[in-house]
Amino acid sequence: MNKKRVLVTGGAGFVGSHLVDALLHQGHTVRVYDNLTPQVHSDGLPGYFAQGVEFVEGDMRNPERVREAVRNIDVVFHLAAAVGVGQSMYEISHYMGANTQGTANLLQALLDTRCRVEKLIVASSMSIYGEGKYVCEACGEMAPPPRPLSQLKQKSWEALCPLCGSALKPVPTDESKPLQCTSIYALSKKDQEEMTLLFGRTYEVPVVALRYFNIYGSRQALSNPYTGVAAIFASRLINGNPPLVFEDGQQRRDFVSVQDVVAANLLAMERPQADGMALNIGSGQPITIQGVAEELAKALGTEVPAQITGKYRAGDIRHCFADISAAEKVLGYRPKVRFGEGIQELVQWLGSQKAVDRSAEAVERLTLYGLAA
Repeated sequence: MNKKRVLVTGGAGFVGSHLVDALLHQGHTVRVYDNLTPQVHSDGLPGYFAQGVEFVEGDMRNPERVREAVRNIDVVFHLAAAVGVGQSMYEISHYMGANTQGTANLLQALLDTRCRVEKLIVASSMSIYGEGKYVCEACGEMAPPPRPLSQLKQKSWEALCPLCGSALKPVPTDESKPLQCTSIYALSKKDQEEMTLLFGRTYEVPVVALRYFNIYGSRQALSNPYTGVAAIFASRLINGNPPLVFEDGQQRRDFVSVQDVVAANLLAMERPQADGMALNIGSGQPITIQGVAEELAKALGTEVPAQITGKYRAGDIRHCFADISAAEKVLGYRPKVRFGEGIQELVQWLGSQKAVDRSAEAVERLTLYGLAA
């Protein structure tokens, strides 16, 4: 394909930096816009950041800086976002400002500068589904409401059929599942997705929203207690502490390698078939949260067992894992990294890292706000 001038917002971060490497490998010219937030980048620009990249330090909430960043750009990957379900519930203005208003500033900048980009790809999230898709043996397919607090207090974890009250069976979640935000973070990601797709329809700009499931891999911020669960568990284990697992540990998720996520982004840039669509990007293979902790401990060669806390957090869901058939059909997306292989790659990287374990501190903060019990 023709070489492009590409902007990656959040390009110094976990997914963004891997995407930047892949774009450079393909011969594209890359500009990165990132605010180097201390919660993620405690030492400033990370050592893994690629050479030959134009770096613009700035915040998505700064319209003037965003306008500078989009000038003379062909393709935009919008990955910049404040990340973290729990933290979003008590830093509401920060998350809505960084994610919702930040995306509004990006779209306004494209209009103000008359930058007619060839493609805009936005990082959406599986969190916008809320609970995943389920089936009731008696009542059929279900999209249940969030589990009520009264149920969680009784440590009754499974989602129940709203019609007959029986336990529901989780099934792969496809893009037709009604959206149901259970956190401020999820709401802000839904805003990002819907704003960019609306912008694309209105101004005839090809836009693709990629709904990421649980991403893991190297370069995840190990000392950020609100990052992905694999990194949080790894930080605990490296420091000789047990991973803290909420509920009973049997909640199921979809963990996808950052390498497969990067591949999906490149496909979205290259293929017009997905324009105007929102697509699931996952592995298509469910695993329990307790299983993640066990796989990590095994790969790290430690016998520290997970601590099943029996506690719950506001905004947590029971099960959600991806049906990726739409991405397979329109993008030709095929995840290549199996979880066991990806964990081995993660562990190799962990050997060169130092991690400050702040998990207990994060749980204490959530408890203070009444968000965990």
